Amino acid sequence: MADRAVTVDGTRWSVSVLAERAPHGNSWRLVVGFRSPDPSKRSVWATWPSEFTSRSALFAQADRLSNDAIAGLLQQQLV
Repeated sequence: MADRAVTVDGTRWSVSVLAERAPHGNSWRLVVGFRSPDPSKRSVWATWPSEFTSRSALFAQADRLSNDAIAGLLQQQLV
């Protein structure tokens, strides 16, 4: 996934993704990390609500996610 940033409630967040192996299984989960340049904001980590059979499928899906979808995931975590 190329470097991305999303803006939520006036704050710009840098977006990172990683693959996490599901415990006791063969599937992979997409974990999305959000960092703000504002030191008063904490970093946020969230799991995308899908599992994938391969890491390559996971990262291909990550590339197709819209910024709106990623921002929505962050908004859910900030509530």
